[in-house]
Amino acid sequence: MFLAWNELKSAKLRFLLIIGVLTLMSYLVFLLSGLANGLAELNREAVDQWGADAIVLSDESNINLPQSSMTIQSAQNISAKDKAQIAQILLVARKSGTKIKESVAVTGIQKDQFLMPKISEGRAFTTDNEVVADDSLKADGLKIGDHLNISSSDQKLIIVGFTKNAKFNAAPVLYTTQSTVQKIKYGKANASGKGLINGVVLRDPHFAHLKVDPKLKLTPIETFIENMPGYTPQKISLDFMIYFLFVIVSVTIGIFLYVLTIQKVSIFGVMKAQGISSGFLIRSVIAQTFLLALFGVFIGLVLTTITGVCLPAAVPIQLNIPALFVYGIIFILVATLGSLFSVQTIVKIDPVKAIGG
Repeated sequence: MFLAWNELKSAKLRFLLIIGVLTLMSYLVFLLSGLANGLAELNREAVDQWGADAIVLSDESNINLPQSSMTIQSAQNISAKDKAQIAQILLVARKSGTKIKESVAVTGIQKDQFLMPKISEGRAFTTDNEVVADDSLKADGLKIGDHLNISSSDQKLIIVGFTKNAKFNAAPVLYTTQSTVQKIKYGKANASGKGLINGVVLRDPHFAHLKVDPKLKLTPIETFIENMPGYTPQKISLDFMIYFLFVIVSVTIGIFLYVLTIQKVSIFGVMKAQGISSGFLIRSVIAQTFLLALFGVFIGLVLTTITGVCLPAAVPIQLNIPALFVYGIIFILVATLGSLFSVQTIVKIDPVKAIGG
């Protein structure tokens, strides 16, 4: 460590460039991690707020809530510890008298069941066509008392309250009564939709032992989230980019240190001639790499934190500090592993040839 530290101090510019490269790479890894978390949260925020263990959908829905359909009678036959009926439709809402449009998930629930969200502003809905909206809609200029026109329907909704963290598959949720959703889907005069819902959300740790109608499917909540359109492919893509960056880090640091080792062959030769072992020199290179990676990760972490604070709310980035520390440790280990590219070169150095003998 003494040799590694002294060399860092004697060749500041050279090693500052390496630290700069490692800083940028760690910064990119941390930002991608935050982006992956943020995008995942956009899809699952509302579901996480439910605190559910499982969900029952129709067997032919492909584990897709809006595509599911069942009768209220079927829902009542499910003997779970705690259950809540849910109806949902995805559509476009426009603020009356303006061109402000937003894709939303209108979700019908019962006020006395656990799906009822916590109100952060305003009040809960009490009658049909009143909605409690995700507070991200405030950024689009929506406020309590605004009326919303619904695409493909003559129904108008009014915002009476806001709740936090209520996005479903990246769409802001509008919580309302189940009859409101049925009127939007089927119209006032059409009775065919009465008594139909999309699913039943369960709070029951022992849900696996429940028996449901053969036409229905019991699905763990994590499986339901993973089957949301685009959720898993998006997560896999971003995770793959992060893992591939670790490979790039290892190769990059390996190339840097290999070049530096070649440049110091004569110096290492003199040191070997003085009785310094190859093992000591190898440990010095590994220690040097560890210090470089540590500095790079620390600066990258600071820059990422500052960026996370400064970015606007519209950017879906969520920094998970424990996850960032884990990635930082992996980054340091991978960078240190890259230094092993130089081991064989150090072992093969002949002191006589290196000093020109």
